[in-house]
Amino acid sequence: MIEVAAVLLVVVAVWATRAILAELTAAREAAGKTRALTIMNLFAPAIAAARTDPRALLAWQPLARTARQLWPDDFALLDRTSGSTFPFSAETVQAAHAQWTADWLAWELTHDAEYKLKAAEVEHELAASGGAPFLRAKLDAIEREKLDRYQRRYREYVEVAKALQTLR
Repeated sequence: MIEVAAVLLVVVAVWATRAILAELTAAREAAGKTRALTIMNLFAPAIAAARTDPRALLAWQPLARTARQLWPDDFALLDRTSGSTFPFSAETVQAAHAQWTADWLAWELTHDAEYKLKAAEVEHELAASGGAPFLRAKLDAIEREKLDRYQRRYREYVEVAKALQTLR
């Protein structure tokens, strides 16, 4: 009788231990999913911002890299679920670089057209005035302004393009 009670006690203990372990495992999985959901919510604005402004990717990517180091299992779950590196896949970085380049080319065309128009207006006034020195100086100022704006914007374009390239 004591032997049966001992066996019964061992069976109950094993069953209870398995039940406790199953609950602990379920609680860990639930906590991991909750962390993954929190991480998704954290990076949702970053994903949206990177789609509209490639420079946002440069601000958010270091945070994503740090978060990956802190919670590698949660990011592995997100990577598996999304089918690519979360939150910024290689395709996302490539698309941001392409968008940045397209935006630059569009700006460059607009900039050139804007300053051609300004210069043409002053050249028209200059021809009508017979070569007034003030208008000649105004035309020179327009050319300097055009070049200064172009150089500043080009510097920004190159810096961001190089930074995006390093993320690839």
